[in-house]
Order: sequence, then C-alpha cells, then structure tokens
Amino acid sequence: MLAASVASQAASCMAQLRAAPHCTPHHLYPQQPRLRAASRQPLNRQQRKCSSGVVHAATAEAPTEFTAVKTEDEFKAVLMHKVEAKILPKELVPGMLDFYNNYKNAVTGSGVPGADEALVASVMSAIADRAAEQFVNPYTFPSFHSRILEPYDYYEFGQRYVRHLVNFNESVLGHTEIFDKIEAQLAAGDNVVMLANHQTEADPAVWALLLEKTHPRLASDVVYVAGDRVVMDPLCKVFSMGRNLFCVHSKKRLDDIPELKAAKQKQNRTTLIQMGKKFNEGGTLVWIAPSGGRDRPGSNGNWLPAPFDGAAAELMRTLLAKAGPPGHLYPTAMNSWGIMPPPQELQKNLGERRLTYYSACGVSVCPELDVDAIVGNSGTTPEEKAQRAQKLADTAFEQVTEEYKLMTAAMEDASKRGATYAQPWK
Repeated sequence: MLAASVASQAASCMAQLRAAPHCTPHHLYPQQPRLRAASRQPLNRQQRKCSSGVVHAATAEAPTEFTAVKTEDEFKAVLMHKVEAKILPKELVPGMLDFYNNYKNAVTGSGVPGADEALVASVMSAIADRAAEQFVNPYTFPSFHSRILEPYDYYEFGQRYVRHLVNFNESVLGHTEIFDKIEAQLAAGDNVVMLANHQTEADPAVWALLLEKTHPRLASDVVYVAGDRVVMDPLCKVFSMGRNLFCVHSKKRLDDIPELKAAKQKQNRTTLIQMGKKFNEGGTLVWIAPSGGRDRPGSNGNWLPAPFDGAAAELMRTLLAKAGPPGHLYPTAMNSWGIMPPPQELQKNLGERRLTYYSACGVSVCPELDVDAIVGNSGTTPEEKAQRAQKLADTAFEQVTEEYKLMTAAMEDASKRGATYAQPWK
C-alpha cells in the first residue's frame, strides 16, 4: 500500500513537520459532499461475532435497488438498470460479472454452512451499490482519512466481503504475546509502526479478521499508508473508505496526469505533516509496506515477501524519533495471497481483474526492532545515511521473511503450530 515516493520527499518535509504542526489536510480534487467520519468507536454486534461465522446482515442505510437483491439474476437485472440509467458505465459490467462469478465460486465452494448463492448475491449487491454511489457522489480522500462508520458502516462492509474468503480452519495468528505488548504500548500513549510485507488488497481486512477476537483495538484502530490504487480504483476505494488511511501518491504515478503532478506532490507533503501530528498525539498504530507494493511469486511459483525500501523504513524511524511519545518498530508478516492474488505483473492502469478464492491466511509479528543497535552512529554523509536506512530495512525484511516461512509452514501443517501460532476464533 505504500507509495514509495513519500519516502523520497522525507528530507524536504521534515522542516515542515516542525514548522507547521497545525497544517490542515489538502484535497487534491474539488471537495465532494461526504459522509460523517468516525474512528475509534466500539465494535458493534456484528464485529463481535465469531470470525468464522457467516454474516448475512449488512449495515443499515436507506434501501436501494440493490438492497432487495436475493439472486444472481436479480443482481444482473439491477446492474443493467443502473447502466441504462447512466449511473454505472457499461464498461464496468464485464468486470463486475466476472468478479461476481469468481466470488460465487470461492464462497459456495468453501463448504461453510450458510455460504450459499443468496449470501453471494447480498455481498456482491452491496459492493455494486457502493460503487454506484461513488459514480454519483464520488468521495475524495484527504491526506488523513478516518474510517466511515455512519450512516453506512464501510468497515463492516469490507470485513463481510473478505470474511467469507478466509479458511479459518487453516489460518493462524502468530505470537499473540507480542501483540499483547503492542496493545499495552499503545494504551500507554506510545506509537507503534508495523513494517509489513503486503500481498493483496484484502490485507487490512485479513489483519482485522485475525486480530478482532484477541486484540480488537489493533484490528480496527490502525492507520494504513495507502497508495493511489486503493483510493482511486472504482472498486478499491469503497473498501478503503472503511479504513483509517494516510494517503500518498506513488512516484510511478506522479506523471500520469502532468497537470496534477504538483498537487499530488503537495498532498504527499501534507500527508507527512499529518503523520507527524498523529505521532505527536501518541497512541497511534501505523501499518506500512516498505516494499512499496504487493509481493509477487518467484519464478518457481513460491510467494515470499518483497525486499523493503530503505527510505520508507527510515522515514518511519525519523517520524517516530521526532515525536514526543516513545515509538516502536515491529517487523510484520502477512500471508494472504491465496484469497486474492494480484496480477503476475505490475499494472499501471487502474481497474485490474479481481480473482478471489477460499484460502487460509496468516498474520504474525516479530520482536520489536532495537533501532539503536541496528543503526548506531553510522555517520552523517548522504551515503552513510542511505546505508543506515537500508540496514534498518534489510534487518526488518530478513526477520519478516523468516517469520513468513515459519507462519506459512504452520498454516500448512497443524503439527507445526504449537503455542506460537493460535486460532483464537475457534
């Protein structure tokens, strides 16, 4: 989710973090009417339900055409009506129908009681309904976005969609004792940054689903560093609206629309200022992918974390160091590619095909990094600073890779779980 260009702007923005602590978010596009936003609210009844259970009820809002859909034929009829009414573009239809079919095969093939075609129709209708709303009243993400819980609960909307793709019987949560420590640090007002590998668009939902039973605050009160795709892709953005986000524009997309380049760079600088403000408040949990994007399989077909970028890791270290409250860095392993593998090759254009499967997932965390021991007094020249930054990133990456391998083995073989890899949803 990280757009790596933010790291490259860190040096010029650090002065602004000190000089403009009260700067307000900059909106890249003209502001649209928006729904009320809220964060750090108690979990509702549905969020407290067993992770492996089928959730049929969606969030409450005024009924729409999609609300009453109960079958695939009804879904297709309403979808075409939205196209005829020029609410949805006709170009979206093939992708939506393909998406529907993939999701149907994954959910109905899971064997979970209640995971039937009526559930698929309900979930996919909610997705199409939210997408249609964005074509009528598009939401513009500010530099810091608080998850929207009312009048429509986008958080539970995203959880419900991904929940039915996760094989909880084979999924694992690793090192709950370290998550206990993180929760205590946040409660004391410290800041925590998770340096994670990133595999799918569903990573925020997977993180929340596997943590919600044991660590509900970590599940929901986390801020993700999000790149262009998840806040601009027509289908991605409706799920992003249910997450707390620091929004950035990646270097590889800055020149997509030349006349907007300066505005994008300005928003990136504003995002850094917002990060600094949140860290100064304390008690902030941030999830960031220092690789700058999603993992891809190797030539042998095996999935492993992608290398971490030194500038991204150093940016987080610097922001934590400059904040008043203490800060902590934790390497974090995510295994989620099985439910929603990304395209084999990087795609510049938005609107990628979405393939979904029923599969196991895993989330685990490594011990806190001893930053002083890793970077020490490594010099002041640009070359020395770059080496120091990369050493920090490489250390985190090596730990994530090792933990990823152990966690994956525990997902595949129950005998390797022991007390380290738990299934608290059972």
